[in-house]
Parts: sequence; C-alpha cells; structure tokens
Amino acid sequence: MEQEMKYVYAVYKHGNFSKAASSLYMTQPALSIAIQRVEKSIGMPLFDRSKKPLKLTEAGELYIKKYKQIQQMEHELAQQLNDLSELNTGSLRIGGSHYFNSYILPPVLTKYKKKHPGIQLELLEAGSNDLLNILSEHEIDVTFNCTIKPKDSFHRIPGFIDTILISVPRNMPINDRLQDYALSAKDIIDKKHQDFSTPALQLDAFSELPFILLTPGNNLYSRSTTFFNEAHIIPNVCLQVSQLVTAYHLSRFGMGATFISDLLVSPEHDSVLFYKIDSPLSIRVFDLVMSNGSYMSNAMKEFIRMFQAQYGLHLDKREPSRKPLKL
Repeated sequence: MEQEMKYVYAVYKHGNFSKAASSLYMTQPALSIAIQRVEKSIGMPLFDRSKKPLKLTEAGELYIKKYKQIQQMEHELAQQLNDLSELNTGSLRIGGSHYFNSYILPPVLTKYKKKHPGIQLELLEAGSNDLLNILSEHEIDVTFNCTIKPKDSFHRIPGFIDTILISVPRNMPINDRLQDYALSAKDIIDKKHQDFSTPALQLDAFSELPFILLTPGNNLYSRSTTFFNEAHIIPNVCLQVSQLVTAYHLSRFGMGATFISDLLVSPEHDSVLFYKIDSPLSIRVFDLVMSNGSYMSNAMKEFIRMFQAQYGLHLDKREPSRKPLKL
C-alpha cells in the first residue's frame, strides 16, 4: 500500500508516467501497471489521461490529499521521537534561494552542525515562490520569505534584515555626477548606508543607465518595479536573470546597474559603487516560514535560536511569537 501511494504521488508530481518512472528507477510500463492496479482496486481513475500534463480526477485529488496527511503524520512522529534524544538525533529540511544558501545560511549551518552533529540537515535550492509551494507540500520544514503583509496561512518568525542598494560599475560616467551619494564597498562593510545622515536617491537619477533585473517571480523584481514606478521612469533593461548573485557579478564586470543586497558586498568589490535607494521598500525583513499548525521539533527551535543569534534578531525566550517584527 505504501509503495503504491508513492507511485501515485510520483506521477502526480511529475505530470507524466515517463518522468515519474525515471525518478523511481523503474520502467514506464511497470509503473503504468502499478497505477492501473491501484485504480482497479478503488474502482475509478486517479488521473485524467486526456490532459498533458496529467491532471488528477476528483478521486485522485482525495487520494493525494490523504497521502500528504499520512506523510506529514509520519514526519511529525519521527520528529517527536527524535526530540526524546535531546538533539542527539533528528532531521531538519531547509529550503532557500541561491542567495540564501550561498550567503546567509553557511555560518548558521556550520555552527549548527558542529554543535549538533547527530541532526541530519537537508538543503534544497529553488526560487522564492517555488519554495512556498514546496513548503505547502510539506517537502521542507522551513524556508525564508520577505513578502509584505502576506495573505497565506504560514507561520512566520522574524529572521533578519537586509538593505537593497543599487550597484553601478565604477567606470560609468554617471558616478562623477553622483559622487556625493556614492558609497564604496568599504562604506557598505562599515554600514555607512545604514546611517540616516547618508543621502539616498530615487531611480530617476539613474534613468540613463542599462539595468540588469531579476525575472518575474522574484521578490526583488517586484520591488524594483515599485522603485521605477515611484520615480516615474521606464528602465532600460539590458538583461534579465533568475539569480540575484548572477546579476551582481554581471554588474561588477561592467554590464550595467543592478539591485543587490548589502549582505553580498565584500571588501574586494571595488569595481562598483553603491547607492542608497530613497524608498521604504529598500529595507527587507525576512521571516523564517513554516507550515502553520505543524509540530515544531527541538531541532527546528534550536535552528531558529541560532539563526536569530547570528543575525541579531531576538525574540523572548518563550515559544517563538507569531507577531510580525515591528520596525
């Protein structure tokens, strides 16, 4: 029964038998026979085979819903049993974007693994919107998101804050005109951009520049659109990429201006200059996001504690609050 449910779920996830069979390391005919056996036992089809990709029937939707519930119950049982070991065993499944997994999580995960070597860590990488969908499927335990006034039902706990800056190649003539506003990599490392006395600019000051933007679906794409709208300009977009880090590297090599997080800046990044953005949206509050109502294991609580300690956001020592961070 359990194996058959895994077969059905694989077909649902991949949308066709061929990819599902490949993921299960079995032949497509064998998988088709297994699914037909399940459908025969319940007396109705689980998939509408006239659709591409395959769509669930009403019976299929009920089947998958119950399978997810069973999987979540098994996962929570394992977490509760592991909690009896006082963090000597257990697991934690974390989802993050390339930016998170490369720049934000490494110091936390390194300390966590050193302190709790018995906890098995899994790290999944995907886009920010995809990660929320993956979380809703209970395939990860926690992810990160900075949606303003989210309308979903996820449990959110403040994690850290970053600041969005404009990166402009140093050799572009506009820097001469804006030299009173320009910040060096050292200025950013020294957090000069967080000083209220440091002047900021709206994007009309950069209207002549080519911009490297992120693709739709990224939070920073939505924010950059608002920045341009606030300045009443249409940007000259020379390229769109899916990763924040990619856009920054292209800017550093002179392709154009882009939006970056201050946490990406290193002392050796002297090929670009940085500018503060005159918009409240330039400050992002990232939450740790979990499924609402799911069991919070000791491994998760310890991860939250260590993450907030690393990035300076502390709640009280009771259970994590559901209230959003007030700036």
